[in-house]
Amino acid sequence: MGAGKSTIGRLLSQELKYAFHDSDKVIEQRCGADIPWIFDMEGEDGFREREEQVIADLTLLSDIILATGGGVVMRESNRRNLAARGTVVYLCASVEQQLARTARDRTRPLLRTDDPRSVLTRLFEIRDPLYRSIADVVIETDQRNPRWVVQELKKYLKG
Repeated sequence: MGAGKSTIGRLLSQELKYAFHDSDKVIEQRCGADIPWIFDMEGEDGFREREEQVIADLTLLSDIILATGGGVVMRESNRRNLAARGTVVYLCASVEQQLARTARDRTRPLLRTDDPRSVLTRLFEIRDPLYRSIADVVIETDQRNPRWVVQELKKYLKG
């Protein structure tokens, strides 16, 4: 959360001339509702069911850049599809950086709490090893300009 997936994904897709897809946006389009509403009506499990189907569909496409929601790695089927069907880039941001980047964002259901730091810390402890287990490349995004990250990714992908 707050690592720069959507921003960096859009920039990278422009550089590589690939289509850009944001799995959260696809879920919202298919559902006709935003993510907070889906969480409110269906809970996290309902959202994860929708996410699983979208990931299964999008990972079948070629020549795309796919930005996923931060919790995508919580389902083994998503990890399997992402790892088997593409190059997985883990944009890693510290909890401090995530807090700074999400401080004013009220659209993140998991952060609607009095203590977002503890939520982000717990999520990082759970998700970080899962991301690392499927990542082809890990890039730390703390204090890094998105354009710098894109240039590093281009070097990796062309190498």
